[in-house]
Amino acid sequence: MAATVEPKDRVLATAQQIVKSLNINSQATEDMINILSRFDNRLSNITDLLDDDTKFNAQFQQAEDIILRHDSQEQGSHDDDDSDYLSAVDLIINLIENLTAQSEGNIKIIDRAENALQLAMSKLEDDFRHVLIHNTVPLDADHEQEGSSSLHHERGASLGGDLCIDLIRVEAVDELKAIADRMIRSGYEKECCQVYTAVRRDVLDECLMILGVERLSIEEVQRMEWKVLDEKLKKWILALKVVVRVLLFGEKRLCEWIFNESELVQEICFVETTKGCLMQLLNFGEAVAISQRSSEKLFRILDMYEVVGDVSHDLDALFVCESGELVCSEAKGVLNGLGMAVVGTFVEFENAVKSENSRGVQNGDIHPITRYVMNYLKLLVDYSDTMNSLLPKNDYHDLSSSELENSDGVAEMSPIAMRVQVLIASLLSNVDEKSKSYEDGALQYVFLMNNVLYIVQKVKESELRNLLGDQWIRKHRGKIRQWHTSYLRAAWGKALLCLKDEGIGGSSSGASKMILKERFKNFNACFEDIYRIQTLWKVSDAQLKEELRISISEKVLPAYRAFLGRFGSRLESARHGGKYIKYYPDDLENYLSDLFEGKPVVMNLTKRKSWRLVNLSADEEKTRTLLTTWAY
Repeated sequence: MAATVEPKDRVLATAQQIVKSLNINSQATEDMINILSRFDNRLSNITDLLDDDTKFNAQFQQAEDIILRHDSQEQGSHDDDDSDYLSAVDLIINLIENLTAQSEGNIKIIDRAENALQLAMSKLEDDFRHVLIHNTVPLDADHEQEGSSSLHHERGASLGGDLCIDLIRVEAVDELKAIADRMIRSGYEKECCQVYTAVRRDVLDECLMILGVERLSIEEVQRMEWKVLDEKLKKWILALKVVVRVLLFGEKRLCEWIFNESELVQEICFVETTKGCLMQLLNFGEAVAISQRSSEKLFRILDMYEVVGDVSHDLDALFVCESGELVCSEAKGVLNGLGMAVVGTFVEFENAVKSENSRGVQNGDIHPITRYVMNYLKLLVDYSDTMNSLLPKNDYHDLSSSELENSDGVAEMSPIAMRVQVLIASLLSNVDEKSKSYEDGALQYVFLMNNVLYIVQKVKESELRNLLGDQWIRKHRGKIRQWHTSYLRAAWGKALLCLKDEGIGGSSSGASKMILKERFKNFNACFEDIYRIQTLWKVSDAQLKEELRISISEKVLPAYRAFLGRFGSRLESARHGGKYIKYYPDDLENYLSDLFEGKPVVMNLTKRKSWRLVNLSADEEKTRTLLTTWAY
């Protein structure tokens, strides 16, 4: 016997059948709601259910219509109802997330929703690309200045305060984020990443072009002339700072803002966007590191080493994920390669100084190798910290005592202090060897004074002083004074012999005129020869030049005045006396001011002034060697 069915159960069963049929015709659904609403309150739950379901159906139909209508529009077009479109996408996403295929009707709805969502994602992908491309802001001078003047990119985490940020307009960022959120939520994060990385890679590549960085092979870098390469290295150093400290920090922040729905997407987009740009820069650095070494490259390679070292810390902070380890590892490899290049280039320089064997310059001036080495070392000490970190420690055991002038406390010397002292010792030895090539002993001393004084001054006025110490300076100034004395003896000894009393024969009144004529004649010849030769010699340092002239005057002029005062009267009345007494003391002093100028000068004899000898009293005679006997 069949079970008795309660009226209430029959009504509910009928209502459920009606609800099922309403999925087909929305108009019929609305009509039936009005009818059922007149029944007993016992059906109120059913009418509520019908109302919610009907509303959802209407919303889904509207969302689907919006998506289909937008799909027919041209790519990149934007209506005023973009917010409605995103709302429609949200509804479709919610439907797919919440509905399960428990009935044939649900399966049909899910299929329609997934088809609509696929169309929506295709359009959002195009819109995402369009917004990225058309809201890019080019790199300008402010960005370059920011990279070169600051260690970190700190323009603030907020996007609202800048007119443009990270090479994209601020007003576009929220739109990009809205699209990315929905693509990620819908499972289209791969397509979103591909669009983002493709567009932003092009932006960074364009930035490199603006910064003057070309894509060059290792062979092209190695074949390049140094002058051309040096200009490219300057641009590379600035570019690396700008890329890491400005662009990469900005790109990191932009990824975090746009893709804040997924840390994984953030990491992938950031790494895939930036690694190509970075690898191009690092590959160039590697090519320079393995290129042929030469002394002139050292300072530029040091600059490269230091900037890579600086930005390596930034790269570690930027590429924290596993996918970014390759970039950080590559940067460390380039840093090590540049460090090896620094040491190798410095060793090349040391060997070049030791083996340089050119002759001394003709006029005794500062040798080019002296200028080059000292200016080189003066620049090098600015990199002392870096050099100390790269040069091997405790290698003084391989150095001879002759290479280390001050061997006291050598174990406590820094690597750069030790190597600088050895280099200067090599240079001094080189200068000494060159001085031996001069046949004229006086010129040999002038050459030594010029070069060693230049070395001492460069040490004194730079950080080299801290490496070598004041004792080193005093020691070499003492050598200069010794050479000064030796010069006077070598250059003027023969001329001063002509002014000696010995061999003249008797007192001033009884001196042989023939011998006096010979003495004056010989002195004149010596002086004229010295003048002709030593006006061609060059003393670059003004103070040294003046000191030499004063010391010559103090040694030669008193002797000449005394000799002329004692014996000049014997030739004054003689026939052709002016032939032998050609110069006054003042004439000699004027001529001395022409010495060491490094240029030929014709000796012009001044018109002879009238002069007379002063008669000396007995008391004055006793002090004649101390008094000037000229009167005008």
